[in-house]
Amino acid sequence: MNRETLLLRGGRVLDPWTGTDSVQDVRVEDGRISALGNALKPEGAREIDARGLWVLPGCFDMHIHLRQPGRSDEETVETGLLGAARGGFTDVACMPNTDPALDHPFLLIALLEQAKRSGRARLHPIAAATKGRKGESPADYASLFAAGAVAVSDDGDPVRDAAVARRCLELLRSHDRVLIEHAEDPALSGRGVMHEGLVSLELGRPGIPAASEDLCVERDIVLARLTGARVHIAHISSKGVVAALRRARAEGLALTGETAPHYFWFTDEDTRRPDGIFRVNPPLRSLDHQEALLEGIQDGTITVLATDHAPHSPEEKAQPFGQAPPGFLGLETALAASHAALVVPGHIQPLHWASLWTRGPREALGLAPNRIAEGQPADLTVFDPKVKWRVEAARFASKSRNTPFDGMELTGRPVLTILAGQLTFDATRTEESALP
Repeated sequence: MNRETLLLRGGRVLDPWTGTDSVQDVRVEDGRISALGNALKPEGAREIDARGLWVLPGCFDMHIHLRQPGRSDEETVETGLLGAARGGFTDVACMPNTDPALDHPFLLIALLEQAKRSGRARLHPIAAATKGRKGESPADYASLFAAGAVAVSDDGDPVRDAAVARRCLELLRSHDRVLIEHAEDPALSGRGVMHEGLVSLELGRPGIPAASEDLCVERDIVLARLTGARVHIAHISSKGVVAALRRARAEGLALTGETAPHYFWFTDEDTRRPDGIFRVNPPLRSLDHQEALLEGIQDGTITVLATDHAPHSPEEKAQPFGQAPPGFLGLETALAASHAALVVPGHIQPLHWASLWTRGPREALGLAPNRIAEGQPADLTVFDPKVKWRVEAARFASKSRNTPFDGMELTGRPVLTILAGQLTFDATRTEESALP
């Protein structure tokens, strides 16, 4: 990594905060954006030809799993943040379902120190919503937020008890922070391993009905109305949740929601493989749910894309489908996969796509804007929308390899990631320096 004076020449600047979509030069020095305009003079800067490239505010993945503490054989802070930089992300938020759960300020401080040493991406920890993620009582929010947590969640599980969820939301309202809900009713999900539908019936596998997701979200909408608190729905896969979220937002409730690229790339038809590579929770659902997700993105009901980056060892994912742990990698494919699925076919415009990875997550978490403007910190993602490349999981930074995109050709890829003026990923140089 190094800090240089840079001049990005002639890139298409996409800034969702201001609605900017125009070709401009961007000058970076001393960690900040020092100038914007046309035909800027180099004045000692390293010039990068950005013609045909998109220049975005630094992209933010607000839902990843780093596995530390507990499973450093699957991922570490260092490998996860390196993957984030290579995927075009300047910022990531990590989930608390670790061992032990992130319910103590010391654990958050340790993670932040590791991230600082890495320097690859800015880490925003999400603390446990309940003590030990057991769902019995709220964690100590005051100490967790003081230690650097940006939100709380029991991700991997919902906050199961409605009375506990209400108390969590009442406390969060006083701190003006958000609950990130893993929407699932465990009683309905039972021992299900995939979407409940015709494919699960044909394969003879126990299914997870979409109603499991829907019911939890409907409950949370009632509690958000009761408490006035903010709720963010993680990894939406159900058309019922899209409809419920649309109604709640129209009512003026403080609800936001995310989905992940794999939900609009794959369906339950892809789960016919005997191994567990396509197992994820919530599960890949049928085409009608996928179409509803697309509509929710198009009309602004879903304002965030996130990866739910979930590393698992090859041995675990090679098990029979029902025994494999759920989850995919996502950091190094997310921008490309979402661009290829949403922008290339013309479903949404580039500025809307940029917002899903920049403005959307920051607003959901209540974080400050990261505009492309003079004097602002130089957190930038430079994306090539035309390049075609083949996914090779064996070359990922992650310790794991569990991606359903392995071997697929995608269109579009990050070429530069700039964090506070430092190049954390640079594909404009040799391959060796770009992929450390």
